[in-house]
Amino acid sequence: YGALDLGTNNCRLLIAAPAGRSFRVVEAYSRIVRLGEGLSQTGRLSDAAMERALAALKVSAEKVRRRRVLKLKAIATQACRSAENGQAFIDRVAAETGLQLQIISPREEAQLSVAGCLNLLDRSADAALVVDVGGGSTELSWVDLSGDLDTNLSTFSTGKLPIKAWLSIPIGVVTLAERFPEGATATEAWFRSMVEVVKTELAAFGRAEPMRPLFDEGRAHLIGTSGAITSLAGLHLGLQRYDRSRVDGIWMTRDECEAAAASLRALTPVERAAQPCIGPDRADLVLAGAAILQAVQELW
Repeated sequence: YGALDLGTNNCRLLIAAPAGRSFRVVEAYSRIVRLGEGLSQTGRLSDAAMERALAALKVSAEKVRRRRVLKLKAIATQACRSAENGQAFIDRVAAETGLQLQIISPREEAQLSVAGCLNLLDRSADAALVVDVGGGSTELSWVDLSGDLDTNLSTFSTGKLPIKAWLSIPIGVVTLAERFPEGATATEAWFRSMVEVVKTELAAFGRAEPMRPLFDEGRAHLIGTSGAITSLAGLHLGLQRYDRSRVDGIWMTRDECEAAAASLRALTPVERAAQPCIGPDRADLVLAGAAILQAVQELW
Protein backbone atom coordinates (compact mmCIF):
# COMPACT_ATOMS: atom_id res chain seq x y z
CA TYR A 1 0.00 0.00 0.00
CA GLY A 2 1.16 3.54 -0.66
CA ALA A 3 0.13 6.88 0.84
CA LEU A 4 1.28 10.17 -0.66
CA ASP A 5 0.57 13.57 0.89
CA LEU A 6 1.42 16.73 -1.02
CA GLY A 7 1.09 19.52 1.51
CA THR A 8 1.78 23.24 1.46
CA ASN A 9 5.28 22.68 2.81
CA ASN A 10 6.09 18.99 2.51
CA CYS A 11 5.76 16.07 0.11
CA ARG A 12 5.60 12.75 1.94
CA LEU A 13 5.37 9.17 0.73
CA LEU A 14 4.96 6.04 2.84
CA ILE A 15 4.86 2.52 1.37
CA ALA A 16 3.98 -0.38 3.66
CA ALA A 17 3.18 -4.08 3.51
CA PRO A 18 0.55 -5.77 5.72
CA ALA A 19 2.00 -7.52 8.78
CA GLY A 20 -0.71 -9.10 10.92
CA ARG A 21 -3.08 -6.34 12.07
CA SER A 22 -0.45 -3.71 11.37
CA PHE A 23 1.98 -2.66 8.64
CA ARG A 24 5.69 -2.96 7.97
CA VAL A 25 7.08 0.21 6.39
CA VAL A 26 9.19 -0.66 3.36
CA GLU A 27 9.81 2.84 2.00
CA ALA A 28 9.57 6.32 3.50
CA TYR A 29 10.34 9.51 1.62
CA SER A 30 9.94 13.14 2.69
CA ARG A 31 11.00 16.32 0.95
CA ILE A 32 10.29 19.93 1.90
CA VAL A 33 9.04 21.56 -1.32
CA ARG A 34 7.35 24.79 -0.10
CA LEU A 35 4.58 24.45 -2.69
CA GLY A 36 2.65 27.25 -0.95
CA GLU A 37 5.54 29.72 -0.91
CA GLY A 38 4.18 33.20 -1.70
CA LEU A 39 0.66 31.83 -2.25
CA SER A 40 -0.85 34.00 0.49
CA GLN A 41 0.32 37.13 -1.41
CA THR A 42 -0.41 36.10 -5.01
CA GLY A 43 -3.20 33.53 -4.85
CA ARG A 44 -1.18 31.32 -7.22
CA LEU A 45 1.38 28.53 -7.03
CA SER A 46 4.68 29.96 -8.27
CA ASP A 47 6.66 28.35 -11.09
CA ALA A 48 9.62 27.68 -8.79
CA ALA A 49 7.41 26.05 -6.15
CA MET A 50 5.69 23.83 -8.72
CA GLU A 51 9.07 22.71 -10.10
CA ARG A 52 10.26 21.76 -6.60
CA ALA A 53 7.07 19.79 -5.95
CA LEU A 54 7.23 18.09 -9.34
CA ALA A 55 10.80 16.96 -8.70
CA ALA A 56 9.73 15.32 -5.43
CA LEU A 57 6.65 13.79 -7.03
CA LYS A 58 8.73 12.26 -9.83
CA VAL A 59 10.94 10.59 -7.20
CA SER A 60 7.79 9.40 -5.40
CA ALA A 61 6.28 8.00 -8.60
CA GLU A 62 9.45 6.05 -9.32
CA LYS A 63 9.43 4.55 -5.80
CA VAL A 64 5.75 3.58 -6.21
CA ARG A 65 6.53 1.81 -9.50
CA ARG A 66 9.66 0.11 -8.18
CA ARG A 67 7.85 -1.23 -5.09
CA ARG A 68 4.91 -2.40 -7.27
CA VAL A 69 2.34 -0.67 -5.09
CA LEU A 70 -1.10 -2.17 -5.69
CA LYS A 71 -3.16 0.47 -3.88
CA LEU A 72 -2.15 4.12 -3.65
CA LYS A 73 -3.97 7.03 -2.07
CA ALA A 74 -2.42 10.32 -3.19
CA ILE A 75 -3.80 13.57 -1.79
CA ALA A 76 -3.14 17.29 -2.00
CA THR A 77 -4.23 19.80 0.63
CA GLN A 78 -4.45 23.54 1.33
CA ALA A 79 -2.03 24.92 -1.27
CA CYS A 80 -3.78 23.18 -4.15
CA ARG A 81 -7.21 23.84 -2.58
CA SER A 82 -6.73 27.60 -2.42
CA ALA A 83 -4.51 28.37 -5.44
CA GLU A 84 -6.31 29.52 -8.57
CA ASN A 85 -3.94 27.34 -10.61
CA GLY A 86 -4.14 24.41 -8.16
CA GLN A 87 -6.18 22.11 -10.41
CA ALA A 88 -4.02 22.95 -13.41
CA PHE A 89 -0.99 21.86 -11.40
CA ILE A 90 -2.72 18.59 -10.43
CA ASP A 91 -3.41 17.94 -14.13
CA ARG A 92 0.25 18.61 -14.95
CA VAL A 93 1.37 16.20 -12.22
CA ALA A 94 -0.80 13.47 -13.74
CA ALA A 95 0.60 14.11 -17.22
CA GLU A 96 4.26 14.18 -16.14
CA THR A 97 4.35 11.56 -13.35
CA GLY A 98 1.26 9.39 -13.75
CA LEU A 99 0.23 10.18 -10.16
CA GLN A 100 -3.47 10.93 -9.76
CA LEU A 101 -3.59 13.43 -6.90
CA GLN A 102 -6.93 14.15 -5.26
CA ILE A 103 -7.50 17.55 -3.63
CA ILE A 104 -9.25 16.67 -0.38
CA SER A 105 -11.57 18.88 1.66
CA PRO A 106 -10.62 20.34 5.05
CA ARG A 107 -13.17 17.97 6.62
CA GLU A 108 -11.48 14.89 5.16
CA GLU A 109 -8.08 16.27 6.14
CA ALA A 110 -9.26 16.60 9.76
CA GLN A 111 -10.73 13.08 9.71
CA LEU A 112 -7.50 11.59 8.34
CA SER A 113 -5.50 13.37 11.05
CA VAL A 114 -7.63 11.69 13.72
CA ALA A 115 -7.49 8.30 11.97
CA GLY A 116 -3.70 8.51 11.89
CA CYS A 117 -3.61 9.17 15.65
CA LEU A 118 -6.05 6.49 16.84
CA ASN A 119 -3.37 4.42 18.58
CA LEU A 120 -2.11 7.52 20.42
CA LEU A 121 -5.46 8.39 22.04
CA ASP A 122 -5.47 7.90 25.81
CA ARG A 123 -8.40 5.53 26.44
CA SER A 124 -8.52 6.60 30.09
CA ALA A 125 -9.41 10.18 29.08
CA ASP A 126 -12.90 11.36 28.15
CA ALA A 127 -11.92 13.59 25.22
CA ALA A 128 -9.02 14.62 23.05
CA LEU A 129 -8.18 17.50 20.74
CA VAL A 130 -6.13 16.49 17.69
CA VAL A 131 -4.15 19.43 16.29
CA ASP A 132 -2.69 18.98 12.80
CA VAL A 133 -0.43 21.93 12.02
CA GLY A 134 0.20 22.11 8.30
CA GLY A 135 1.99 24.53 6.03
CA GLY A 136 -1.12 26.34 4.82
CA SER A 137 -3.83 25.36 7.28
CA THR A 138 -4.37 23.92 10.74
CA GLU A 139 -7.05 21.32 11.45
CA LEU A 140 -8.47 20.82 14.94
CA SER A 141 -10.71 17.87 15.84
CA TRP A 142 -12.46 17.43 19.20
CA VAL A 143 -12.86 13.68 19.78
CA ASP A 144 -15.24 11.91 22.19
CA LEU A 145 -13.35 9.08 23.94
CA SER A 146 -16.25 7.83 26.06
CA GLY A 147 -17.29 5.08 23.60
CA ASP A 148 -15.55 2.07 22.05
CA LEU A 149 -12.76 3.30 19.80
CA ASP A 150 -11.41 -0.14 18.86
CA THR A 151 -13.14 -0.28 15.50
CA ASN A 152 -13.10 -3.28 13.20
CA LEU A 153 -10.48 -2.41 10.58
CA SER A 154 -12.37 -4.30 7.87
CA THR A 155 -15.31 -1.89 8.21
CA PHE A 156 -13.30 1.18 9.20
CA SER A 157 -14.51 4.51 7.88
CA THR A 158 -13.16 7.96 8.72
CA GLY A 159 -16.75 9.21 8.62
CA LYS A 160 -17.61 7.03 11.66
CA LEU A 161 -14.94 8.50 13.93
CA PRO A 162 -16.38 10.08 17.13
CA ILE A 163 -15.43 13.63 16.11
CA LYS A 164 -17.82 15.97 17.90
CA ALA A 165 -16.52 19.19 16.33
CA TRP A 166 -13.82 20.12 13.85
CA LEU A 167 -12.31 23.31 12.53
CA SER A 168 -9.92 24.19 9.75
CA ILE A 169 -8.26 27.60 9.79
CA PRO A 170 -6.27 28.93 6.80
CA ILE A 171 -3.19 29.50 8.96
CA GLY A 172 -0.21 27.17 8.82
CA VAL A 173 3.51 27.51 9.40
CA VAL A 174 4.21 28.87 5.91
CA THR A 175 1.35 31.39 5.82
CA LEU A 176 2.03 32.56 9.40
CA ALA A 177 5.78 32.92 8.84
CA GLU A 178 5.17 34.91 5.66
CA ARG A 179 2.68 37.16 7.46
CA PHE A 180 5.10 37.79 10.35
CA PRO A 181 8.65 37.88 8.94
CA GLU A 182 11.30 37.34 11.58
CA GLY A 183 13.65 40.19 12.38
CA ALA A 184 17.22 39.97 13.56
CA THR A 185 15.99 38.44 16.82
CA ALA A 186 12.91 36.40 17.66
CA THR A 187 11.41 38.79 20.20
CA GLU A 188 8.69 37.91 22.68
CA ALA A 189 6.42 40.61 21.18
CA TRP A 190 6.84 39.19 17.66
CA PHE A 191 6.06 35.67 18.89
CA ARG A 192 3.02 36.87 20.87
CA SER A 193 1.64 38.66 17.81
CA MET A 194 1.56 35.30 15.98
CA VAL A 195 -0.06 33.57 18.96
CA GLU A 196 -2.79 36.24 19.23
CA VAL A 197 -3.70 36.05 15.52
CA VAL A 198 -4.24 32.29 15.83
CA LYS A 199 -6.18 32.67 19.10
CA THR A 200 -8.52 35.17 17.42
CA GLU A 201 -9.34 32.61 14.71
CA LEU A 202 -9.88 29.80 17.22
CA ALA A 203 -11.88 31.84 19.73
CA ALA A 204 -14.53 32.62 17.10
CA PHE A 205 -15.41 28.92 16.86
CA GLY A 206 -18.18 27.88 19.26
CA ARG A 207 -19.19 24.34 18.25
CA ALA A 208 -16.65 22.67 20.57
CA GLU A 209 -17.81 24.61 23.65
CA PRO A 210 -19.98 21.74 25.03
CA MET A 211 -16.74 19.77 25.51
CA ARG A 212 -14.94 22.54 27.39
CA PRO A 213 -15.82 21.24 30.90
CA LEU A 214 -13.90 18.02 30.14
CA PHE A 215 -10.79 20.06 29.31
CA ASP A 216 -11.24 22.39 32.29
CA GLU A 217 -11.49 19.37 34.62
CA GLY A 218 -8.34 17.73 33.23
CA ARG A 219 -10.23 14.84 31.64
CA ALA A 220 -8.94 15.54 28.14
CA HIS A 221 -5.62 15.78 26.34
CA LEU A 222 -4.12 17.19 23.14
CA ILE A 223 -2.39 15.32 20.35
CA GLY A 224 -0.11 17.34 18.10
CA THR A 225 0.78 16.02 14.67
CA SER A 226 3.09 17.66 12.13
CA GLY A 227 6.74 18.41 11.49
CA ALA A 228 6.51 21.62 13.50
CA ILE A 229 5.39 19.81 16.64
CA THR A 230 7.67 16.79 16.26
CA SER A 231 10.57 19.24 15.88
CA LEU A 232 9.65 20.76 19.25
CA ALA A 233 9.56 17.26 20.77
CA GLY A 234 12.98 16.43 19.33
CA LEU A 235 14.37 19.65 20.78
CA HIS A 236 12.79 18.85 24.17
CA LEU A 237 14.49 15.42 24.14
CA GLY A 238 17.84 16.90 23.08
CA LEU A 239 18.17 14.40 20.23
CA GLN A 240 21.37 14.50 18.19
CA ARG A 241 19.44 13.14 15.23
CA TYR A 242 15.71 12.76 14.67
CA ASP A 243 14.41 9.45 16.02
CA ARG A 244 10.79 8.67 15.19
CA SER A 245 10.61 5.84 17.74
CA ARG A 246 11.39 8.29 20.57
CA VAL A 247 9.20 11.15 19.30
CA ASP A 248 6.01 9.28 18.34
CA GLY A 249 3.70 9.09 21.33
CA ILE A 250 5.84 11.20 23.67
CA TRP A 251 3.93 12.99 26.42
CA MET A 252 4.89 16.63 27.04
CA THR A 253 3.37 18.98 29.61
CA ARG A 254 2.29 22.45 28.57
CA ASP A 255 5.25 23.85 30.55
CA GLU A 256 7.63 21.63 28.58
CA CYS A 257 6.13 22.79 25.27
CA GLU A 258 6.52 26.43 26.30
CA ALA A 259 10.09 25.81 27.51
CA ALA A 260 10.98 24.25 24.13
CA ALA A 261 9.49 27.25 22.32
CA ALA A 262 11.39 29.65 24.60
CA SER A 263 14.67 27.88 23.91
CA LEU A 264 13.94 28.13 20.18
CA ARG A 265 13.35 31.88 20.47
CA ALA A 266 16.73 32.24 22.19
CA LEU A 267 18.51 30.86 19.12
CA THR A 268 19.46 32.84 16.02
CA PRO A 269 18.13 31.51 12.67
CA VAL A 270 21.59 30.06 11.96
CA GLU A 271 21.71 28.31 15.35
CA ARG A 272 18.17 27.02 14.80
CA ALA A 273 19.16 25.59 11.39
CA ALA A 274 22.03 23.75 13.10
CA GLN A 275 19.64 21.93 15.44
CA PRO A 276 19.52 18.28 14.27
CA CYS A 277 15.71 17.99 14.62
CA ILE A 278 15.05 21.24 12.74
CA GLY A 279 17.61 21.80 9.98
CA PRO A 280 17.84 24.65 7.47
CA ASP A 281 14.55 23.80 5.69
CA ARG A 282 12.45 24.28 8.84
CA ALA A 283 14.50 26.94 10.64
CA ASP A 284 12.26 29.84 9.58
CA LEU A 285 8.99 27.93 10.16
CA VAL A 286 9.34 26.10 13.46
CA LEU A 287 8.54 29.15 15.62
CA ALA A 288 5.34 29.73 13.67
CA GLY A 289 4.42 26.12 14.51
CA ALA A 290 5.24 26.72 18.16
CA ALA A 291 3.00 29.82 18.12
CA ILE A 292 0.06 27.82 16.72
CA LEU A 293 0.50 25.15 19.39
CA GLN A 294 0.81 27.84 22.07
CA ALA A 295 -2.46 29.44 20.93
CA VAL A 296 -4.30 26.10 21.11
CA GLN A 297 -2.90 25.36 24.57
CA GLU A 298 -3.84 28.78 25.93
CA LEU A 299 -7.45 28.33 24.78
CA TRP A 300 -7.84 24.60 25.43
